[in-house]
Amino acid sequence: MSAKPMNHRQIMEALSGLLLVLFVAMASSTIVSTALPKIIGALDGNQTQYTWVVTASLLTATASTPIWGKLADLYSKKLLVQISIVVFVLGSIIAGFSQTAGQLIAARAFQGLGMGGVQALVQVAIAAMIPPRERGRYNGYLGGVMAVATVGGPLLGGVIVDTAWLGWRWCFFIGAPVAVIALVVLQKTLNLAVIKRDHVKVDYVGATLIALGVSTLLVWVSFVDSSFAWLSWQTYAMVGLGLLILAVAVRVETRVAEPVVPLPIVKQRDTALAIVASLAVGMAMFGGAVFLGQYFQIGRGYSPTEAGLLTIPMMAGVLVSSTVAGRLISKSGRIKPYIVAGTLILVGGFAGLSTLDHDTSLWYVGGAMALVGIGVGMSMQNLVLSVQNTVALRDIGAASSTIAFFRSLGGTIGVSVLGAVLAHRVTDNLTHELAAAGMPAGGDAAASSSLNLSALPETVQHLVHVAYGDATGHIFLISAAIAVVGVIAALLMKPTALRSTVDLIAPADETPPTRTAASVSELAGAAAAKAAPIPAEALPR
Repeated sequence: MSAKPMNHRQIMEALSGLLLVLFVAMASSTIVSTALPKIIGALDGNQTQYTWVVTASLLTATASTPIWGKLADLYSKKLLVQISIVVFVLGSIIAGFSQTAGQLIAARAFQGLGMGGVQALVQVAIAAMIPPRERGRYNGYLGGVMAVATVGGPLLGGVIVDTAWLGWRWCFFIGAPVAVIALVVLQKTLNLAVIKRDHVKVDYVGATLIALGVSTLLVWVSFVDSSFAWLSWQTYAMVGLGLLILAVAVRVETRVAEPVVPLPIVKQRDTALAIVASLAVGMAMFGGAVFLGQYFQIGRGYSPTEAGLLTIPMMAGVLVSSTVAGRLISKSGRIKPYIVAGTLILVGGFAGLSTLDHDTSLWYVGGAMALVGIGVGMSMQNLVLSVQNTVALRDIGAASSTIAFFRSLGGTIGVSVLGAVLAHRVTDNLTHELAAAGMPAGGDAAASSSLNLSALPETVQHLVHVAYGDATGHIFLISAAIAVVGVIAALLMKPTALRSTVDLIAPADETPPTRTAASVSELAGAAAAKAAPIPAEALPR
């Protein structure tokens, strides 16, 4: 059975459900950040378990993203979105009822599978509903939701922790009912084409190898410089093993009929450049933004709730720029100028933040954060759109998830590397400040490393604020340098016009071997309505 063509109202109804669950999934990662010390304390956990509560969900979400994307090219996109929501809800509930830190880590790993699916499949579903030319205007909503989730999550977590009658378990429970509502909305509003393919086998071997290789490297990134040195036998063993597994995965992907990551698509010039730019933007944005909350709390002495409020300029920058740029892109059909401008503004914002210290004017900090938000809003989602514009509908899942995968991978690497740099810089600054104040550096510096500032003397608390505040600017300078790579990649991209059809139109003398009657009818409808703003015939049936 074919679905009726989706008009603007129907698209907005389906989009509301998709964006709702995307917000919950993304916020679940950031909402825990401000509550984690209290959570681990309540569960009698240690520092290693503290790290793994974050790492577990990040590992499974990142590693599973390409797999979800490929499954979306082979099976019902709507069903897969629903499955990922159910996995996420179950993981959230189990995490909320955890009685030990080990149980919480396992629940977060399971929850991460759903998070990875939601983050990948929402963009795949949008790509299957809306032609690239019209998708720009809707990408503004997508960017806004991602901004609110990324920046608003810590604020919500702070409010939950500061509200006595809620408790930390609601950091996990709060997303479940919202996700269920989204599930009901999508069941009624999301109508996507199901392109059936006979005799197609999922590349489970390649998928497993990719997941294992990426997980090995992410585990190394998470623990290097804290549990072991950069140049150590652990580093050589983990990096070597991870690269070896990924090399075997590439070998497998070149030999199977339906690879999880289609190498011919990845090797295309614009796709490869978009991957490089996404990696750089992800490293700069996620790696830098994570430490803004820490700067306000540890470097400036604000509460978690106040720190969340102080990051609003960045959230507003993403929301406004993604919406305005999206509409301008839909109107002009040109995307490269906005990506280039966005990456340039991102560099400028981080360059501004690189001058921070413990008493920098909040107006200056807010202005620099707004620039970072504007840059992210103009570049991040449009890099995904530029790749989606070059591939056929049958490959939209794999292509979209590949970009999301590298962006998430870049963010993971950025958080770890910048965190290591920040820790080293803080230790040096604090040792110097304690020595200048005539205090024994060893005991007080060690005590302050737990960041339990209330347990420290007031004089030492002030020195910790100064050490963190003065060290943070250095990591934003590194973020600016990383973002320059994104500028170079954006400049090298070809200036292509966005197409006005959901799928590519095959040349007259070409009959793709995997086309079915459903997909051929989509192409015919798309060709007939090529001039329409949102071609009804080109939308999935």
